Amino acid sequence: MSRFRLLAVMPLLAVLCGCNFVVLDPSGDIAVQQRDLILISTGLMLLIIIPVMVLTALFAWRYRQSNTAAKYDPEWHHSTKLELVIWSAPLAIIICLGAITWMATHLLDPYRPLSRIASDRPLPANVKPLEVQVVALDWKWLFIYPEFGIATVNEMAAPVDRPVTFSLTSSSVMNSFFVPALAGQIYTMPGMETKLHAVINAPGNFRGFSANYSGAGFTYMQFAFKGLSHDDFDKWVASVKAGKDGELSRAAYLELERPSEKVPVRYYPSVDPKLFNAIVNMCVEANKMCMADMMAIDAKGGQGLESARAVLPSYDKYARRGTVLGGEATYVVGVCSPEDLSAQAGSDRAPVAVGQRRVIGGPSAPVFTPISAPSAVPLPSLRTLSNS
Repeated sequence: MSRFRLLAVMPLLAVLCGCNFVVLDPSGDIAVQQRDLILISTGLMLLIIIPVMVLTALFAWRYRQSNTAAKYDPEWHHSTKLELVIWSAPLAIIICLGAITWMATHLLDPYRPLSRIASDRPLPANVKPLEVQVVALDWKWLFIYPEFGIATVNEMAAPVDRPVTFSLTSSSVMNSFFVPALAGQIYTMPGMETKLHAVINAPGNFRGFSANYSGAGFTYMQFAFKGLSHDDFDKWVASVKAGKDGELSRAAYLELERPSEKVPVRYYPSVDPKLFNAIVNMCVEANKMCMADMMAIDAKGGQGLESARAVLPSYDKYARRGTVLGGEATYVVGVCSPEDLSAQAGSDRAPVAVGQRRVIGGPSAPVFTPISAPSAVPLPSLRTLSNS
């Protein structure tokens, strides 16, 4: 019977041969340090776990009911020596874990620039980090290389032993950029910019993906990460510059940003140099106020009711671009309470009509100008903004 059980287990062992241990065998210095942290922490915890498991089995065997030779002491209730062992050993391990975690939290901070490219190689004084701007789209990855004025979709490359500075953001929902061979994951969020510093120390083709669920096409939100020698990286840049996808202008980006799945690799030989900043500030469309400008106005006290004009263009981009999550676009037409708006309706300030819609309140007649949609787009509905 045991032979049949062994034969039944063999296929399961064969499945384990296909496991990818890239997290425990990475190719980048940051990922190597994170791997070491995992191994050290696991080892420290096993110093307690293994003795406890062994002693549990030993006590169960020694004090089994059939062992009449074992000492029986029903009045035993305390041992100072045993208490010292039980509490001092875990306490020492917790102190070690806390110290290691505290140091690693600062040394492996993704915002911290690199001080070395490997354990035995400090960062050369004259090296310039490669800057890569990353945008998490639905459901694909956009990489912009401002140093070369190029951009790619679902593929990126970096030269071996050259530090890489990632600037990351998202076009819609929170996502997570993760190349296990390179470094730990870092979140990307719309309207925000996060940072990651890393380096790849070995050439090869590695897998990158999203580690945070972001909707229907999440399964296919993967990209190829290539670690290349300096000569091969220069050839890769040349191949991107020879790409036939044209310039990644703001109009081209708005089309690329629409949700799509299984998007093939794209090479853009040129890119709008201000595109990434506009993506972060959520003002890629023309005539739309950037968040940085809006926050600067708010920091100075705002503009009162007149500020409504600045925010008339909708920030609900899903409705504007006809994506799967969209409804009708909305606009701010009154910065006051619903009661104040009702009172204005009966005053000398008559409701303002926009097309076939009616607007109550607002500093003046809002002007609707479609930004990226064709002329067939219907007029937006208008919704009251309450401060209550």
